[in-house]
Amino acid sequence: MKNSRSESYAAAGVDITAGYKAVELMKKHIARTKNEGCLDDVGGFGGCFGLPLGLEEPVLVSGTDGCGTKVKMAILMDKHDTIGIDAVAMCVNDIICCGAKPLFFLDYIACGKNIPEKIAAIVGGVAEGCVQSGAALIGGETAEHPGLMPVDDYDLAGFAVGIVDKKKILDNKRMAEGDVVIALASSGVHSNGFSLCRKVFDIDHNPDSLYQPCEALGGKSVAETLLTPTRIYVKSILALLEKVDVKGISHITGGGFYENIPRSIPDGLCARINKADVKVLPIFDLIAKTGNIPERDMFNTYNMGVGMSVVVPASEVDAALEILKANGEEAYVIGEIVTGEEKVELC
Repeated sequence: MKNSRSESYAAAGVDITAGYKAVELMKKHIARTKNEGCLDDVGGFGGCFGLPLGLEEPVLVSGTDGCGTKVKMAILMDKHDTIGIDAVAMCVNDIICCGAKPLFFLDYIACGKNIPEKIAAIVGGVAEGCVQSGAALIGGETAEHPGLMPVDDYDLAGFAVGIVDKKKILDNKRMAEGDVVIALASSGVHSNGFSLCRKVFDIDHNPDSLYQPCEALGGKSVAETLLTPTRIYVKSILALLEKVDVKGISHITGGGFYENIPRSIPDGLCARINKADVKVLPIFDLIAKTGNIPERDMFNTYNMGVGMSVVVPASEVDAALEILKANGEEAYVIGEIVTGEEKVELC
């Protein structure tokens, strides 16, 4: 016997028409990201991109990542136009560490309910991140998950592809004792360590206090400070690579100094970092004080004000600093390369 109830996808919680509207709203953002490699408009089953010519041995470099529980801050603040910058930053800042120029990016949004204006705001942030990094936004996916996620929740992840000539892939085997470590300042917490932030500031149970002006943060609220977008270093690093003999780059993400700096240091050498030279941002002092977190744990979790580090010959330090500063970075020396087995040492 037939079931007399009338069922539909909408009745099951998925609004297809909202998906159509979201796509229409986001098209203006996507248009901002088009570059010379784009071959078609968004909406097909796959995004097409033409590889640039002129490279002897082109190598594709890919990276995928998300924003972690920083998304929770965007949801709490009902501010969704910057979290997409974080998603792009986490991917393109990784692939630039190989010396690769980002070509294109794709995003993935999973949500409890597709609210077109919210999805378009998220994609607007993704597009801004793509503009900042020179990547084209050539596709993506918005998945509505009723019953799996609460209505107001969403998650955001992305995937970037870049390109580099094989002979120009950064090779840390050329690194030598006496080389210098330069810091590029971060814009804040970036996109790592937010589970600890949520615990320290009791974000899940006492969010109201997060919106009050905080003297330790120069009058900004904790919420506003934590939601500051991750800085994208692509264009400044590309400019640096053109003029300076860069021997290694580290993107300081989850794991802080202790996990990320060693990834660009060869066996037998050590990056000796002078902690006194690190310009620690006020938000990290506040996290440490509020949560009573030991200094080593802070440097093992957060970027502490250094979003990226680069290693250059001592003879090219001045040139490197000049180029980075000309490209909008706050850059300064934090250490040197010495002989050692630990790969990183903070003293």
